[in-house]
Amino acid sequence: MHSMKIIIIGSVAAGTSVAAKARRNTEEAEIILYDKDIDISYSVCGIPYAVGGEVEKFDELTPRNAEWFKKRYNVDIHTSHEVQRIDHKKKRIYGLNLITRKSFSDDYDALVFATGSIYNTPAIFSNRQFENVFQIKNVSSGKNIHNFIKTNKVEKAVIVGAGYIGLEMAEQLQRQGIAVSLLQRGNHPMSHLDWDMAIRIENEVAKQQIDFRPKETVVELVGEEQLTAVKTSKGNELSADLFVLATGVRPNTELAQTIGIELGKTGAIKVDNRMETNLKNVYAVGDVAESYNRITQQPIYRPLASTANKMGRIAGDTITGGSLRFKGILGTGILRFFDLAIAQTGLTEKEALKEGLEVAVLYNIKPNKPDYMDGKEMVIKAIADKSSGRVLGAQIIGYDGVDKRIDVLATAISFGALAEELFDLDLAYAPPFSTTKDPVHYTGMALDNAVKRRAPLMSPIELIERQHRKEKLQIIDTRSKKQFEKSKVKGAIHIPLSDLRTRYDELDKNVLTITYCNKGVTGNAAQNILLNEGFKHVYNLSGGNKNYQEIYENID
Repeated sequence: MHSMKIIIIGSVAAGTSVAAKARRNTEEAEIILYDKDIDISYSVCGIPYAVGGEVEKFDELTPRNAEWFKKRYNVDIHTSHEVQRIDHKKKRIYGLNLITRKSFSDDYDALVFATGSIYNTPAIFSNRQFENVFQIKNVSSGKNIHNFIKTNKVEKAVIVGAGYIGLEMAEQLQRQGIAVSLLQRGNHPMSHLDWDMAIRIENEVAKQQIDFRPKETVVELVGEEQLTAVKTSKGNELSADLFVLATGVRPNTELAQTIGIELGKTGAIKVDNRMETNLKNVYAVGDVAESYNRITQQPIYRPLASTANKMGRIAGDTITGGSLRFKGILGTGILRFFDLAIAQTGLTEKEALKEGLEVAVLYNIKPNKPDYMDGKEMVIKAIADKSSGRVLGAQIIGYDGVDKRIDVLATAISFGALAEELFDLDLAYAPPFSTTKDPVHYTGMALDNAVKRRAPLMSPIELIERQHRKEKLQIIDTRSKKQFEKSKVKGAIHIPLSDLRTRYDELDKNVLTITYCNKGVTGNAAQNILLNEGFKHVYNLSGGNKNYQEIYENID
């Protein structure tokens, strides 16, 4: 009997993980990887930082080469080898060595697609080559931008797309003294977030003097070999020395489809929890494969390196007889943008509503540690399922300590935590690290109140909509006179918390009442007084006046 032969097409995060895990399980199998690129196992996510010089050398992003893999895992990796055709009946692949231009072929028992993703190039740029237009996909594309900036006088740059890579590149170019314009098809950066959180990123974009242009796309290109300017859908002509397309990626499924592999709803390859496709002994991992959401069990496509590594390990285990299974993802992601940290896990409010879930929404504005330790505020938007109380998702925008809170929440959500259970978590406390009640504890307390309807919350958006419908409301500002005069919610009356116990009879117990303060805590205290005094419906404005003004000024 011959030993099993595993062929893997693609060798970045997912492909190399398949090989490593399969080899850990067995010494018997023959494992071969083919990749049309020259670098393997590199960190795509690190490329913007090498372009900006924050990572000194591009080599630091490729810690392992083919020789290392051969020595360590007895795995053969052939770079610059493009697989072009597969005969699945004969279980054979055919391709071209891109350096020698010689053909090659090979047979397999198990086949793994780790072909990654390809650019979503805007139509106007497809089939056009300019020496100063770049896309970030692999190490060589990063080196090309880096070298272009070193050898040319780059004063202005235009970046198309304001997702993860667009914002990271905007940061890195601006830090090198390049003036950046950032075009975004939608209304706000980071379009997968809820808009009422994304608007907070725009403030940082403005603070960093980056020219953000929402709802603006490129409609015309000016120049031949060099692109000198772009004309936009708003009639502007933007000239620049450097252009970066950061318009996202899609799964690279072309080769897989030639042998009848099925795609899922998202356009990526459909796999089961063993990473097997509809064809026996054929697997797909990483950016080419579909994930599914751990909460809704619905397919999602979130191409991230962390997921690719997990999928690769599971496929490598499965192929060699192991019992690992893919449990789905929450789509957790985080981004540093200058001083800001922007993070998200689980469902956003818009995703939850699209799933037909009824949700309680909380905005929680809290410092990461006490003021006397120079704490900085973070805004947490969290949602829970109204009927079960289960936490469904969170988005956090702040400065320090955002990564810790999003990971605590991602862990809790993975294990099906209820809002009230967040308060029970025994989290580490000391003044240099957090507040006595951590922002996660506060999130649990307030979200639980919102779910149980004892102390319900109203979001600024809901309040603005109710005012728009001219509903009868009494809105009470519980802050100091000075704060009230400086900025307030439309239609609010001023009764400071200290006076509320003696003045509540000026109010109507039967009218829908909203209390608020600057961020939410005093508003909640006022809410409790009124509820205890027999007021029928009292809401606390979630996130207080601070959150309301931010949303009111930017409402879509």
